[in-house]
Amino acid sequence: MTAIANDKVKKIKEPKGNQSRNLISPGTNVVFNIVLAIGCVLTIIPLWIIIVASLSSEVALTTYGYQLWPVEFSVNAYSYLFRDGSIMITAYKNTIIATVAGTVLSTITVGLYAYALSRRDFKFRKFFTFFSFFTMLFSGGMVSYYNICRSFLGLKDTVWALFLPLSFSSYWVIIMRTFYQSNVPEEVIESARIDGSGEWRTFLQIVAPLAIPGYATVALFSAVGLWNDFRQCLLLNDSSNYYNLQYTIYQTMNNLRFLKENASKMGGANVSNLPAETFRMAMAVVTVGPIILAYPFFQKYFIKGLTVGAVKG
Repeated sequence: MTAIANDKVKKIKEPKGNQSRNLISPGTNVVFNIVLAIGCVLTIIPLWIIIVASLSSEVALTTYGYQLWPVEFSVNAYSYLFRDGSIMITAYKNTIIATVAGTVLSTITVGLYAYALSRRDFKFRKFFTFFSFFTMLFSGGMVSYYNICRSFLGLKDTVWALFLPLSFSSYWVIIMRTFYQSNVPEEVIESARIDGSGEWRTFLQIVAPLAIPGYATVALFSAVGLWNDFRQCLLLNDSSNYYNLQYTIYQTMNNLRFLKENASKMGGANVSNLPAETFRMAMAVVTVGPIILAYPFFQKYFIKGLTVGAVKG
């Protein structure tokens, strides 16, 4: 009895000893906190300078350069950006629609496809896994992609062109498949089947709630990709009514640059009041702002989803 008791005490004490060996000393913890604080400051300062520059006048920015506080406060850049009838408002609307609709669609399609691949009793599991993985290695090329989207699918000059071709990714499928296999035990699905639950009810009421971190990871990947996408609009949309935010910014900056460089050839047109630099900073703030504000809400699920759903060798 004494030997058994000693073994139990030893087993209880061993984890505590392992935990104490893994703890960080107070001095090291202070150093790590200082390094992380410096890293945060170095990350925030450039963003803050961009915000300050966007709220400065063009003359003050040209005269005094970039400052930590506006020398001459002005919102002309934002007024020019969102003036009445501005194409930027239309582009912002198109980008929001594409991001929201594309994120929802990609989460649903990837979630359903990956769930089928995670089921060991699915007869064609290996075939569809290879079929999905093959597209990560080889593609049909830009010309075939262009012709299929514009001519065959009829996505020319539509909002659908901004998100429909980007609503599925084999990489996300692999992440979600591994997440299902790591977090949804087969015993749970089997018990639901024994209780008479069908496939859809099992997926919606049992599997989906357990896979929320994985869905959040896919949603964040998809939202960032759709918000920052430039190529889809360049290839598929010719009308400015269907431009997204990134492509509109590109076009606007090219137009401003053209006016600045060719003012003397245009009969001395007055372009000095155009907010070129401040306008560029305002567009950066408008573009980055929503993603920065949305990321903290996904961070907890995003880290867990990548950690558990990572591809393991």
